[in-house]
Amino acid sequence: MNTITPNLDGRQLRIGIVQARFTNEIGSEMLKVCCRTLKELGVADEDITVATVPGALEVPIALMNLASSEQFDALIAIGVVIRGETYHFELVSNESGAGVTRVGLDYNIPIANAILTTENDEQAVARIEEKASDAAKVAVECANLVNHLLEAQFAEEDEK
Repeated sequence: MNTITPNLDGRQLRIGIVQARFTNEIGSEMLKVCCRTLKELGVADEDITVATVPGALEVPIALMNLASSEQFDALIAIGVVIRGETYHFELVSNESGAGVTRVGLDYNIPIANAILTTENDEQAVARIEEKASDAAKVAVECANLVNHLLEAQFAEEDEK
């Protein structure tokens, strides 16, 4: 059996982050935690690019443009969608999530989706630290996994 072990070494990785500014206090704190964790994992300041957009629905278009640049090993989506009294919560949650997933699959780039969907501000605040830190770890681990798999694929093709 050949097992690929998780690799959380962020050195040499380039990470793009898109932060939705709606509910900016929570998103800004998530961004701080995420960047701090990326640095702890070895990602250099100059290898982290941050773009902001008005809200969660705009996150996928920014991710798509970052992905199409082919300058990043992984991307991170940060934002908060808090339930209101209308169907808008479901629309924003579902469409932003589907868009983030589609970009990752279309461009073969790992995207850590840290767009919180909560009932209220208190739930969002309670999840800042864990969700933002996890997003950084997921981005680094998945970037290393995809890079490893691509290297193995190219090595196999070279042997043929």
